[in-house]
Amino acid sequence: MNKGQATPLLPKINQLPKITLRLGTPGYWKIYIPYHFETNNHLKKDIPGCYWNWQGKYWQVPAGPDTLKALIDHFGEDRVVVDPAIKTLERMRRQAELLDRFSQELHLRRYSPKTCKVYQGAVRRFLECFKKDYSQLTTNEIRTYLLRLVEREEISASFQNQTISAIKLLFEWVIKRPQLLEDLPRPRRGRRLPAVMSRNATENILNAVVNLKHQTLLVLMYSAGLRVGEVVRLQVDDLDEGRGLIRVKSGKGDKDRYTLYSTLARQMVRAYRREYQPQKWLFPGALPGRHVTERSVQQVVAQVRKKTGLGPQVTSHTLRHSFATHLLENGTDLRYIQELLGHSSPKTTQIYTHVSRRDLGRIQSPVEGLSVRQKGEVRKGGSPNQPGK
Repeated sequence: MNKGQATPLLPKINQLPKITLRLGTPGYWKIYIPYHFETNNHLKKDIPGCYWNWQGKYWQVPAGPDTLKALIDHFGEDRVVVDPAIKTLERMRRQAELLDRFSQELHLRRYSPKTCKVYQGAVRRFLECFKKDYSQLTTNEIRTYLLRLVEREEISASFQNQTISAIKLLFEWVIKRPQLLEDLPRPRRGRRLPAVMSRNATENILNAVVNLKHQTLLVLMYSAGLRVGEVVRLQVDDLDEGRGLIRVKSGKGDKDRYTLYSTLARQMVRAYRREYQPQKWLFPGALPGRHVTERSVQQVVAQVRKKTGLGPQVTSHTLRHSFATHLLENGTDLRYIQELLGHSSPKTTQIYTHVSRRDLGRIQSPVEGLSVRQKGEVRKGGSPNQPGK
C-alpha cells in the first residue's frame, strides 16, 4: 500500500447483519442473510464451496465445523443463529468421531473384541446424555451421570466399574483431559461364589446331550476347564494326543497355555472326527471357514439344562467352575489349577476353596447331635403331630 493511501475500514461487529444457518441438501447448509457487500465478499472468498442460490435466495455452504468456525470468527457467536437440527447433527457427528477414534485406540492396544464392545457401548451411552461440547464437561457432571445411572438402573458394581474404566480411557486417549477423573471413586465390590455342579449333575448334563458334536464340545469344556470362547476357537492342530495336552491359544488376556486332554475326551474326539471330518476348526460353524459361535454353545447348554431340570444358574461357564472345584476336591494343588485355568493371580483361583467340599465335608453340623422329632410323623398309637400314648 502506498504511503498516504487510506487504510480500508473493516465493518464493525455490531454493523454486521445477523445470519440464519439451516439444513440444506445432504452435506450443505443454507445461509439466509440480508445483503451486505463486505459479508458477501467474505463468504465467496473465505469459505470454499460457497455459492449463491438464485432461486432460493440463500447462500449454500459445505456443512462442517470449519464452516461454522469461519462464520463465528467473522460475525461473532451472538450474530450466528443456528437451527437446532444443525446443532443436533453436529453433536451426532462429533459423537461419531469420538467413538471412531476411541475404537481405533482400543484396537491399536489390542483389547479383546468383547472388551471393545463393552467399552464402546459404555462410551456411547455416556456421550448421548450430554448436549454440550465434551471438552467443557466437568468432574461434577460426570459424577452426576454415574450417580443417576446407579440410582435409575440399579446396575451391578461390575457394570459400573466397566463404565468408569471406559470413560477414563476416553478422556485420557481422545479428549486429552485425564485429570477430570483422577479422583473418581470405584464401586465397592462384593464376593460372588461361582455356581458349581456336583459330579452326578455334571454326569447327567454330559449324558443328556444327544448330538455327538455337542457332547464332545461339552466334555472338552468340563475335562479341560475351557471357557466357551476358547473351546469354539480350538483348531485340530491344538490337540496333542501324545502328551495328552490341549494348547489354548490367545485365551483371556491374549495368553497361551496348556491344559488337560483326558483319555475320555480323546476317545470322544476320535469318534467325532471320524464322523464329522473337521479340517481347520475342531468345531466348524454353519458358515464356511468359520467356527461355531459362542451363542450356539450357550443355547445347547440351555437346552440340556432344561432337559435335566437344573436351575438357571447353570451356564456354559459352570462346567469350567466345576472342573476347578472337582480338581481341588481330588487333592490337586491350587497352583496347578491356576495354571490349567490360565489365571494371572492365585487370588482368582482361591475362590474355589470356598465352594469345595474337600474340607467342608469333614465338618459335622452341631444339629447332628440333637434328637429332633420330625413334625407330621405318625407314631404307634398316635396320629400326626401328636405324641404317642
